[in-house]
Amino acid sequence: MSRKPTKGYYVRGHFVAEGSELDLELKRELKGSVELSRTDLKKESDRRQALGEALVTLRADLLAKLGLSDKLLDALAEAKRITNFEGRRRHMQFIGKLMRQLDEDTVAAAQAALDEQHKGSAEESLALHQAEQWRDRLIAEEDALTDWLAAFPDTDVQRLRTLIRQARKDAQGVKERPGEAVRHGKSYREIFRLVRATLRGNDSEDDSADETDTDHE
Repeated sequence: MSRKPTKGYYVRGHFVAEGSELDLELKRELKGSVELSRTDLKKESDRRQALGEALVTLRADLLAKLGLSDKLLDALAEAKRITNFEGRRRHMQFIGKLMRQLDEDTVAAAQAALDEQHKGSAEESLALHQAEQWRDRLIAEEDALTDWLAAFPDTDVQRLRTLIRQARKDAQGVKERPGEAVRHGKSYREIFRLVRATLRGNDSEDDSADETDTDHE
């Protein structure tokens, strides 16, 4: 009586019998690679979903450079108008679906644009902070004006002196009330504008971005 041929397959020229230890090991490896692939796909899907949500906040000039489809651009614009929580959630999923259709170069360009915007925001915040520090020093410290003029000799010193004197005078009449923001005078804000314009190397003090929300008229 002839024996039935052993079932199996060949791997790189070697016969692997079904049910053998090598067969089980190869199947475990294959299963692991499939699971790993699924995990990677899920991570990439989540990454593109998050990237799409972030693109909603991207500046128009940076967004225009990406060459996105009209469908995706319309979806990003629509996301800004949706206020309903569930409606926005579903819409963001739709944006994620469109993001998964993009090629890697476009995805990389989108991430670079977001990085550029974030860098610009950080630099602007630093510049505002520096201007606020100089303003406070000029008002509070007698020798601060000397330090400022040493760094920026082209400053209109007469005007700055006048503003500092007025800001100090205004500060003496300010009454702080618990729980209320301090109300500063016009000279206080004018010093900030002058300092900020100088730090930016810009003679114009007419700037739409004014002081932080802590300063009020």
